[in-house]
Amino acid sequence: MFRRLTSVRGRTAALAVAGLILTLTAGTTRPAPAPQAAPGPRATTIAAAPGSATVLSGYAIQSTAEVEDTAAAVSSPGYPAAGWYPAGPRSTVLAALLAAGDYPDPFYSTHQKQIPAARFTVPWWYRSDFTVTDTTARTYLDFSGVISAADVFVNGRRVATASTVAGAYTRHELDVTDLITAGTNTVAFQIRPNNPRTQLTMGWLDWLQPPPDENMGIVRDVTVRRGGPVALRDAHMVTALSMPSMSSADLTVKARVRNDSAETVTTTVSGTAGPAAVSRSVTLAPHETKTVLFSPADHPALRLGSPRVWWPAAMGEQPLYELALTASVNGTPSDTAHQSFGIRDVQAPLNADGARQYRINGRPLLIKGAGWSPDEFLRWDRTYVEDRLTYALDLGLNTLRLEGHIEPDEFFDLADRYGILLLPGWECCDKWEGEVNGSEAGVGWEAADYPVAEASMAAEAARLRHHPSVISFLIGSDFAPNRKIEQGYLDALKAADWTTPVIPSASDRSSPITGASGMKMTGPYDWVPPRYWYNKREGGAVGFNSETSAGPDVPTLDTLRRMMSPAELETLWKEPSARQYHRSPSSTFATLKLYNAALAGRYGSPTGLEDYVRKAQLAQYENVRAQFEAYSRNAKDTSDPSTGVIYWMFNSGWTSLHWQLVDRYLDQGGAYFGAKKANEPLHIQYAYDDRSVAVVNNRTSAVSGLTARVTLFNTDGTQKYDRTVAGLSAAGGGAISTALTVPASVPGLSTTHLARLLLTDADGREVSRNVYWLSTEADVLDYANTDWYYTPTTSYADLTGLNSMRQAAVTATASTAAGASGTSGTSTTTVTVRNTGTGNTPALLTDLHLVSADGAPLLPVRWSDNQISLWPGESATVTATYRTGDLHGSAPRLRISGWNTPTVTVPAG
Repeated sequence: MFRRLTSVRGRTAALAVAGLILTLTAGTTRPAPAPQAAPGPRATTIAAAPGSATVLSGYAIQSTAEVEDTAAAVSSPGYPAAGWYPAGPRSTVLAALLAAGDYPDPFYSTHQKQIPAARFTVPWWYRSDFTVTDTTARTYLDFSGVISAADVFVNGRRVATASTVAGAYTRHELDVTDLITAGTNTVAFQIRPNNPRTQLTMGWLDWLQPPPDENMGIVRDVTVRRGGPVALRDAHMVTALSMPSMSSADLTVKARVRNDSAETVTTTVSGTAGPAAVSRSVTLAPHETKTVLFSPADHPALRLGSPRVWWPAAMGEQPLYELALTASVNGTPSDTAHQSFGIRDVQAPLNADGARQYRINGRPLLIKGAGWSPDEFLRWDRTYVEDRLTYALDLGLNTLRLEGHIEPDEFFDLADRYGILLLPGWECCDKWEGEVNGSEAGVGWEAADYPVAEASMAAEAARLRHHPSVISFLIGSDFAPNRKIEQGYLDALKAADWTTPVIPSASDRSSPITGASGMKMTGPYDWVPPRYWYNKREGGAVGFNSETSAGPDVPTLDTLRRMMSPAELETLWKEPSARQYHRSPSSTFATLKLYNAALAGRYGSPTGLEDYVRKAQLAQYENVRAQFEAYSRNAKDTSDPSTGVIYWMFNSGWTSLHWQLVDRYLDQGGAYFGAKKANEPLHIQYAYDDRSVAVVNNRTSAVSGLTARVTLFNTDGTQKYDRTVAGLSAAGGGAISTALTVPASVPGLSTTHLARLLLTDADGREVSRNVYWLSTEADVLDYANTDWYYTPTTSYADLTGLNSMRQAAVTATASTAAGASGTSGTSTTTVTVRNTGTGNTPALLTDLHLVSADGAPLLPVRWSDNQISLWPGESATVTATYRTGDLHGSAPRLRISGWNTPTVTVPAG
């Protein structure tokens, strides 16, 4: 069932018998990868210590169409790779070509169309040299992430074929000891072109325009491992937290020891598992493999009292333990393994209504998440990834879903540290579901695909099982696997000691063995009005919606000007039916017709690009806010509660008009701050369906002594309704407390009007402010004609009255406390913004941007609050935190703008 390992030695089968999962070392400590744009190929110096793992520092790459030499020559030390391209340790072909400057910025305009796809229809060579001083140790190549398949050569000899090294996720260990010489050695991969429709790799569907090379290359580390006669593999920890008390935890350590010598040996496996010491001796016949197991039954210290329990970020701390093992022979270390792990309990039963309800350490939680996308060219940038994870926490999200494109190890390490829950799984709409998705994209499976799929599952299970942030694996996306495919997945997961729930599909489908998914994939994926989310039907706030949003998310004007030509920007607001290259390759999502019609129908036709973007930010703020608020409101319902929502998506892999809370350049617009407002720790909100005003307490502890005030205003600022309710309380963990219901009719209220919601604590301090722009004429949905991607709106809410609002006088003062220079230092700018007007007109959605001297946004930045609405005489003080080094020695400036606020820029230093 498992893929065989390839070796240059005659005893290869002995290494492969137990299958891929038994030959992996999940959690082996690896050095951070070199920068993606590595300077030229250089020989990697391989550490000599047994148990060491050295990542190849980079490659020289070239198309086979440009290379006439034999594979034996190319893969031999001293080969003159003149004119070849340098590539980093993880690089697709196109990523290397972009780094070399072969093509202009593919994120701008239609530049990517200019890259000839024909260049990637032939195999490419990846060649790397490494130096070894000690040839007495055993040497192994350990790798995964080859897209799509490769023949592998070492020092002129082929050691694996593309029929074996196939699939983006399969992991391989090649024993190359007999080929290694003192001095320079060479490994070369002849990588085949990728086609995700016909291969079990990685592909893109409708998130972005797919790269012309289809991501062919090596996107994970290739590691040279050294060892003695006994190899230590598959070392991992299985944890069992006593529930519900959490007073103790049982730790079980498992590992495989393999005798790679021709002699009988006795090895001692010893080390620490958290605070417990473990040790055992094992005798191995030549080339024999055995399992070593340490449990509380034989090592009582493995039953921990009062364990430090790992929690998601909003629920507690994120402590981690360490597993460190050494296999020694005659007192000499032969191999080592290291792994961090967390102790927590994850359950996800189906509730009475058939929806998946996650519980972390016994506490139910509403999954509030979004879909994660890597860089389009699969370039790894730790700082950029960390910035986006920090943004996710800033938005109050607790979960990210990875549909395919499962990131490298460091991503999961960061999620563990930040307390972000992860839902990885296989992707839709290509070969992964080709056997079960009928006429949709992806061809059916052949006999050779089943072992690739099983090996992929085995490798990912072994790689992810110890991460406390990973709370499930989705073995299907749009479709559930059939019995044969599912059984292969489940066998691999069981062999890996996978302990978290296995979800058969992200859609409302069942698999033959696992059963119902408990999730729904009913959309929408294109524009719907805010009130849509409150209805308990279709994609509304009921059950677990695995991917959904109102579609387009037009970025800020700063970002638009970085990604689109002037002519494209004109088309953006003038021609709703025009195809938008930066939306999607899908014909369904090729234009902004639905979105632009709603924008014009609700807010009035745009008068220019700036007006279009201004209205887009307002619309995205209210829609994203409503989506998360609706799911929060319904989470505690006794009938058909909402249990999870994944906003589709959190980010895009390129410059996009489509499905993103944050754009490629980490700028923040209406969608971002709408989500941040909806998910704030203590929150007051209005419901579009029944006009109720409620307090949502996302904190862990209860709160009391709250006062809610609701005031309705006409757009000229005249007050038409005001009510205050005191003595409110709310339990923690997302509890809801309804304060009041706004009347259906208020005398003198204009068609377009504003609602200001204020929440103060027992000391009178404002703890939540939420402002809505509403209409007495509601959006009307045509559910009878719902399509898979949206529900039509037959008439729009009238918000055109916002266009007649007078300009508001807003001033701001700012001061900056500079931090240490360099990449690790941070600075904080404190801003006090005031509505200094003398009339009644509020300043609606006042936006603050820190900018450089030339007006470019300072990014990334984390605002305590932003896009604030203030009435005359009101003020708000907010902070912005950012890396000091991003200022490049200059002083920041503050740009102030808003719906009815003139744009001004003032010093902030």
